[in-house]
Parts: sequence; structure tokens; C-alpha cells
Amino acid sequence: MRREDLGDLMAFLTVAEEQSFTKAAARLGTSQSSLSLIIRRLEARLGLRLLTRTTRSLAPTPAGEQLLLTLGPALGDIDAQLSALTEFRDKPAGNFRITAGQHAIDTLIWPKLSKLLRDYPDIKVELNAESALTDIVTDRFDAGVRLGDQIQKDMIAVPVGPMARMICVAAPSCFDQLAPPSTPQELTEHRCINLRLPSYGGFYAWEFEKDGHEMRVRVDGQVAFNGVPQTITGALDGYGIAYLHEDAVREHLIRGRLVQVLADWTPPFPGYHLYYPSRRHPSPAFSMLVDALRHKPAR
Repeated sequence: MRREDLGDLMAFLTVAEEQSFTKAAARLGTSQSSLSLIIRRLEARLGLRLLTRTTRSLAPTPAGEQLLLTLGPALGDIDAQLSALTEFRDKPAGNFRITAGQHAIDTLIWPKLSKLLRDYPDIKVELNAESALTDIVTDRFDAGVRLGDQIQKDMIAVPVGPMARMICVAAPSCFDQLAPPSTPQELTEHRCINLRLPSYGGFYAWEFEKDGHEMRVRVDGQVAFNGVPQTITGALDGYGIAYLHEDAVREHLIRGRLVQVLADWTPPFPGYHLYYPSRRHPSPAFSMLVDALRHKPAR
């Protein structure tokens, strides 16, 4: 492979990721016309059309999709090997991209990373807040953070937080005229606040478990949101029962602004984990980042 071939492949990968010549050109520091010429040159050399272009959209062709499946892991391995070379430097250094949900970033990831990055200015981190599950290999992330039961078995997983728990909460006024539910089925008699998540393609079905019996309940109510902070606000304002991470509403529970219901139906489960491909060769900087994020239970 010639050196320019690798550059052309990187250009194609960037255009496919951004789904835009304009955005890809800005990311690569080149012009849109030059980038378009590179892609046409690559397509001519391969004798294949790699991208379908219209006035409003850009997407890989089946051949382009196949090339992306090959390029993503290969370039990820190259990045990992280049990062590993930083062990020959006096100070740990490297650029890392991490995908995680906004809640995990706010409560776990950033508080720990902030301390690390202050002491090691040559370590650079990009945090991508995304609620949908992400293929970190294809999308060229160095690592991701998700709940333990959402991680693929072929990944290395490191706990970065304690056991987690989803709970049902509401403002005390919600039960002035109707008694709190004693079973998940009784939620259908109450106003509830729905949460729409991109990864689920609709409203999130609330999950419950008791004595080995699992249950999923779809609720209804006057309002719905696609973000946790707004859902908390709706619950505080008395618009119904909400289903949220316990640590996101703990302060409101302590102060009595919210009350918990169905506590015996919401047991704890494996919390947030940092995960990355098992074939990755951790550089000193990446190993330091993992250790900084690792959950260390209080003794």
C-alpha cells in the first residue's frame, strides 16, 4: 500500500463518519473540493462507488459499508499502537475519545478525569455524551461507559461506579387522593412521566424484579421528556411518578421533596463500567486513565 492510499482511506472514513464533505473537510483541515477529489480518486482506483451523494444526504454504498467494517478496527489498532509509543516519553501522553451517557459523565467520569487531567496536561480526552449504545470499534472510540449488563462479552470491562438502582419517585402531593402503588401493575392507575430514549426507539418500559420474577411495565401520563433533568423537574412539580437513577434524586429524597414507591420491586444491579476492546494494547497514559476512573469502594 502506498502512503497516499492510507491518506485516502482516512479521508473516506472521516467523510463517512461525518456524513458531510463540509464537516469532514473542517475536521481534516482541508478544502471541500480537495476532499471530494480524493474520494473520486479512491473510487476510481477501486472501480467501486463508495458513497451515495444527493443534494441533501450522503451515505455509504454497500461496498462502502463493507470497507468501513474493515477500516474501523484496522485504524483503531494503528491508533492504539501509536499511543503505546508514548511510554518512551518522560510524561504520559495521548489523545482518547470516550462515549458515555450524560448522567455517567456528570456524576462519575468528569469528576475523576478533572483531577487526572490537571496533573497530566499531555493527556487529552474527548467526552461524547450519547444515550444510544455505540459501537466503539466502528466509531473509533477508545472506550465507552455503560451499565454492566449492556456491555458485550468480548470487551474488557472495569467498574467505574458502585452498584446502581432505578427507582420510582413522585412528589408527595401525587398521593393526596390516590394511594401509592403496591405492585408495578398498579402504575397504570397513576399519572406517570415517560422518558423517550433514542436507543429504545420509543418510550422506555420500566423494569421491575422481585423474588426472581421480572416484569416490564409501560406507563402513561400527561407529560413525557427525552432528558433526565427535565424528568426530575416534572416529578418535583407533581406531574406524576418517574423512573430514575437513585443517585440522581437522592438529595430530593433526603429533603422530602420526592418520595419513593415500589422499593421492594427495584433491586440493585451492576453499575457503570468502562469498556474497551480486549485486543487493545494499553499505553501508559490509557492505563493511567483507566485506573483513575476505576471504582474503589470505601473501606
